[in-house]
Amino acid sequence: MVAMMLLIAWGLREFYLFTGSSYFNSKSVQPDELESSGLLGVYPTATPVKEFIVLPTYKQNLSDQSNLNIDCISRLAQLHTDAPYKPREEVITYTVKQGDSLFGIAEQYDLKPESILWANQTTLADNPHNLHPGQVLNILPVNGAYHRWSAGDGLNGVAKFFGVEPDDIINFPGNHIDPIMVGDWTNPDIEAGTWIVIPGGKREFVSWSAPYIPRDNLALAKVLGPGACETVISGGAIGIGTFVWPVDQHYLSGYDFEPGANHPGVDIAGDEGDPVYAADNGVVVYAGWNNWGFGNVVVINHGNGWQTLYAHLSVFYVSCGQSVYQGNVIAAIGSTGKADGAHLHFEMMYEGVRANPHEYLQ
Repeated sequence: MVAMMLLIAWGLREFYLFTGSSYFNSKSVQPDELESSGLLGVYPTATPVKEFIVLPTYKQNLSDQSNLNIDCISRLAQLHTDAPYKPREEVITYTVKQGDSLFGIAEQYDLKPESILWANQTTLADNPHNLHPGQVLNILPVNGAYHRWSAGDGLNGVAKFFGVEPDDIINFPGNHIDPIMVGDWTNPDIEAGTWIVIPGGKREFVSWSAPYIPRDNLALAKVLGPGACETVISGGAIGIGTFVWPVDQHYLSGYDFEPGANHPGVDIAGDEGDPVYAADNGVVVYAGWNNWGFGNVVVINHGNGWQTLYAHLSVFYVSCGQSVYQGNVIAAIGSTGKADGAHLHFEMMYEGVRANPHEYLQ
């Protein structure tokens, strides 16, 4: 019985498929004919199947870009890679060229001028005027000082001298000090003669300029050279406390006032032989050669706490103990000593303290 029913169902299916297919394929059938035939609702209507169509390939005319306006995202090859910046850790060297200055070299390596001096004490002797072409300078990787380790040095003592902590020295990578192997800080395992960077280290400069020279104690100036005076001076001209420019030019030709670079004066422009004037009334307490790079020097004590210094002179016209008055010609501009061309190095001091001439010259 079941087999009979399945056979009937199959027969009906084939009948409808055959009659529907032949009917639709024999002619164009209208909806009213489907309804009258009784097939509408028996065989579902279908969307006519279209033949397969090959779409034309898009061809871009690259020779005509006038109407091309295509928004798209393109993938670009990244040929450049930004590597992370690594600060320099090692000391390098620089050979001084003609026209270099302490300030220019320091700026080139993003250092303070004093760091250049402190790294080259044996070459520059803390004097920026000692800079000359051909010198090979140590350039630290950071601001600070450079210390040649000596037998008997201790980390605590060296650190205290330069105003830092022992860890600052040990932990600086460029020093290549193993914190574990360094041993006792009072007698560390650092070979004598090793140069050590002292990051952030500072020290007092070796002074190459004139100290304050009292009229009643001229012997203090003997260390400067043969221009020191011998006779104690009593009396003499007293300054009025105002100061005129010591030369006709009123602009710099070299270093400015920069105590941090151990340059306690200003280098004023002028030509060889131009007159040098006394900035205020006073008494000459030094007149002659200076052994520390200043060449011919005149120092005037003004008797009111002030002192002025005039250096690199080609010639001087005054002598020890002589009273001079504001505006008197006391010397001529030169380039004696360690000077890069003719100019006047001029300093002012009040009761032993260096003063910035820019603040007092009128």
